[in-house]
Amino acid sequence: MPVTVRALDVRRAAADRELAARCAEGDRAATRELFLAHRERVHRTLFRILGSNRDMEDLVQEVFLEVFRGIARFRGDSTLATWCATIATRTAWAYIERRKPAMTPLELVPEPPAEQPHADRTLLAREAARRLYGAMDRLPAPLRVAFALAAIEGLPLAEVAAMTRSSLVATKTRVWRARREIERRAAKDELLRGYLHELGGAPGEEAAP
Repeated sequence: MPVTVRALDVRRAAADRELAARCAEGDRAATRELFLAHRERVHRTLFRILGSNRDMEDLVQEVFLEVFRGIARFRGDSTLATWCATIATRTAWAYIERRKPAMTPLELVPEPPAEQPHADRTLLAREAARRLYGAMDRLPAPLRVAFALAAIEGLPLAEVAAMTRSSLVATKTRVWRARREIERRAAKDELLRGYLHELGGAPGEEAAP
């Protein structure tokens, strides 16, 4: 008999609760299992919000310190993956608010070898991403986080709202305001403007909430 999606969700939820309980009891194998299972999602969430920076590995460790400090409170209302990503979101938000205004120039895409096919295209993508994160550096934390999760990570607005502990209306407003601000900065930057289109359309195309 084929396993239904609902049955898989139930099994996943039970497995998440069991793993969290083992971590809360101090099971070292369980903590390693959780770390290895969710490190990539945590890193990706931080990267989408912050871009690449010298503090990334420290931030990943900071997230998992918070994960394991609070693991006894996990009740399975979301998946462990989402729970860890939510803590990563809060960590990134705090990092934005405490950092100095000027950040280290971003290296978002590795430099391609000169002989690599489509090297010019890769370089353009790298530069476009650098300009996007440069524009995002000027946004307040609430706008930047909402925009990064919705427009770059591609999460549904309802999920972004839950992860940032905000209302759906507030989240939609933040994403819209962030897009409008980035669009304003991209008005004379064709490369950045094209990159914004690739992220799901020009910022000004959404109606104001």
